[in-house]
Amino acid sequence: MVSSSAALEPSSDMLPIEIPIVVDLGKTKRKRIKALKKGKGKLVKDVIAAVNEILANLGDEMAGKKLVPVVLIYKRKKRKRKKGLSFPFFTR
Repeated sequence: MVSSSAALEPSSDMLPIEIPIVVDLGKTKRKRIKALKKGKGKLVKDVIAAVNEILANLGDEMAGKKLVPVVLIYKRKKRKRKKGLSFPFFTR
C-alpha cells in the first residue's frame, strides 16, 4: 500500500500543474461568436488584449514558456418551469 504523501509527490517525468487564468468575455451575440471562430472581430481583439495583459503582468515568469489561449463558448440551459398553476401563497 502506498502512503498518501508518496502518492502526492510529483515524479520527474510529470509536468508541474499550473493554475489556469480565466477571462470572462461576458454575454455576446451570435454574430460576434461566429466572427471569433473565424479569427476576426471585437472578441478576438479582447482575447489578444487579455493575453498581452497577462504577459505584461507575469514578466520574467513567462521566460521560455508559451501562453495558449483556450476559448470556451457555452449556452446556459433555461430553467424548467413547473407545470400547473402556481400561486405565491401556495409555496412549499
